[in-house]
Amino acid sequence: MRLVPTWFSRRAGRRRATGPAALLALVLLAVPLVGAACSSGGDRPKLVVYSGRTEELIQPLIDRFRDETGIAVEVKYGDSADLALLIDQEGDRSPADVFISQSPGATGFLAGADRLRPLPEEVTSQVAPAYRAADGTWVGLSGRVRTLVYNKNLVDPATLPRSVLDLTDPAYKGKVAVAPQNGSFQDFVSAMRVQLGDDRTVEWLRGMAANQSPVFANNTAIVAAVGRGEVPMGLVNHYYNVRAQAEDPNVASVNYFFPDGDIGSLLLVTAASVLRTSAKSDDAERLVRFLLSEDSQRYFAEKTQEYPLAGGVAPPASLPPLASLDVDTVDFGQLGAEFRSTIQMIKDSGIER
Repeated sequence: MRLVPTWFSRRAGRRRATGPAALLALVLLAVPLVGAACSSGGDRPKLVVYSGRTEELIQPLIDRFRDETGIAVEVKYGDSADLALLIDQEGDRSPADVFISQSPGATGFLAGADRLRPLPEEVTSQVAPAYRAADGTWVGLSGRVRTLVYNKNLVDPATLPRSVLDLTDPAYKGKVAVAPQNGSFQDFVSAMRVQLGDDRTVEWLRGMAANQSPVFANNTAIVAAVGRGEVPMGLVNHYYNVRAQAEDPNVASVNYFFPDGDIGSLLLVTAASVLRTSAKSDDAERLVRFLLSEDSQRYFAEKTQEYPLAGGVAPPASLPPLASLDVDTVDFGQLGAEFRSTIQMIKDSGIER
């Protein structure tokens, strides 16, 4: 939608002033407004970040960056997919300088649309090749593993399936919660398409819909419902239940990692990128470097309970090392090509109800 400025005038029953003096007065009044719009209390304009990560998770790091560098940052929060589509719609007019995405698919979509500026090799090389773009357009910050969270009072671990594909069996009818509108679920479906093809993916989605899988708004809601025993199990990212256990060690929810490299235990990355249209690319790259620093990576490990991807920082003690998990991964660059059609495929399957 194109927004067209609308100008309002008011007739006050008096003659409008005209002439050079009136024009000069208007100019003098306008100058402070221009300055206020273009500065942040100094000579340097604000760095604009679009973040698919929630304010609770990323704002503390943004605040640290501001305090350490003196660079003011304005953050627009939202769903990763929605923000990626907004950036693409805004095109060259986008005010965004940095995109932080919870969804590698959303970042890959923008890379495919040529919206991202390649990052320097010394920045991207801090992360293993599997967790960054080959062309340098984005770099992974932290990792989350897809998992099946279950209530230990309702589910016998011996009965848990060896593959996420088995959850369409009638034995699991009404028992497996999902969050179809969540970016991580959408990335998981895109990865399934890359690995198994569209036919098998559609079959799985329709099978879950036919099984009347309970639908929740997000992973947090699923973990809470499983912990309360409202639903026996659900598909989420690992760290949501780790946090629940930290808050209440007696909670009944437990993470289950699918074995044998099953796609149900897919490793997903949170990614950072710089917009090609950014006029503040130096400050933008500085923020990305900051997010890859040892202190920031330790924050991801200790505060958000994720797997740090740079800085040589170990994962939190509450998590098994990645090397000990037979997790699956994909070429995240391929997820962007499936971005729009995956969302439509999920809707068409009937799983959202």
